[in-house]
Amino acid sequence: MKLSLIIDEVKDYAFITLGVLFYCVGFCVFMLPYEFTPGGMTGVSAIIYYATGFPSQYSYFIINAALLALGLKILGFKYFTKTIYAIFMITFFIGVIQELIRQPDGSFPLVCGDQRFMAAVIGACIEGMALALVFVNNGSTGGTDIIAAIVNKYKNVSMAGVLMFLDFVIVSSSFLLFHDWSKVVMGYCILIVSMLTLDYAMTSATQSVQFTIISDKFDVIGKKINEELNRGCTVLYGEGFYSKADRRVLIVMARRRESPAIFRLIKHIDPNAFVSQTKVVGVYGEGFDHIKS
Repeated sequence: MKLSLIIDEVKDYAFITLGVLFYCVGFCVFMLPYEFTPGGMTGVSAIIYYATGFPSQYSYFIINAALLALGLKILGFKYFTKTIYAIFMITFFIGVIQELIRQPDGSFPLVCGDQRFMAAVIGACIEGMALALVFVNNGSTGGTDIIAAIVNKYKNVSMAGVLMFLDFVIVSSSFLLFHDWSKVVMGYCILIVSMLTLDYAMTSATQSVQFTIISDKFDVIGKKINEELNRGCTVLYGEGFYSKADRRVLIVMARRRESPAIFRLIKHIDPNAFVSQTKVVGVYGEGFDHIKS
């Protein structure tokens, strides 16, 4: 294995570790003390804890171990390498964090006091950002992800649809324990906020833009973009449909934050240039992100 690949793998595991640590902080500090039920297997372990007092890290590990055994048989070991690591780390961090924050009487502190909705939103945001950190680095937290992957293999059903259905069932099942619809609704809010945060964080982490520039001074613009912004340009050869004149079209890929500088540069060189900017979710290659295996 090349050194660069080894370094990339080490970085992946480091960020996955950081992601699951933050995820466990959100779960232990903001979910368990307020008896919230998040989605996924942490939600199942939370319900078991609320009903029996059985430590959530152990029920989380036992359930995931059973799912992993099934998943390994159906999907193979390679698919679950980082998932196995994440499950062990979540089990470890949940136990450690609970012991760190547990009060002498055995209860957990209410960090937001009686502001339950604030605790739910903060916890959901932390979990969403943490999951984004895990997913961006090609990781997984197991649990319902394993079930969704197995269903997706045999049925023409999207993994996202399966995950949403399972999360809905898990959160709704908390009503059987608490007989309190307000806690169920709070669980739905946590799902929505965490999913929106997850989507925003993942999109922001890889969001770039593409510029299409048509100008008689394309060569000057391209040279300045190369020299001042250190971005490559691609020249396409085109023809004006009406004028039949030869045209040169510059294609430039850049980070979203570089957009104002590119616009200023184009305006300074050719105020009459025709420019379009398009958002792209991810760009992979030199100067951008690496393709994940």
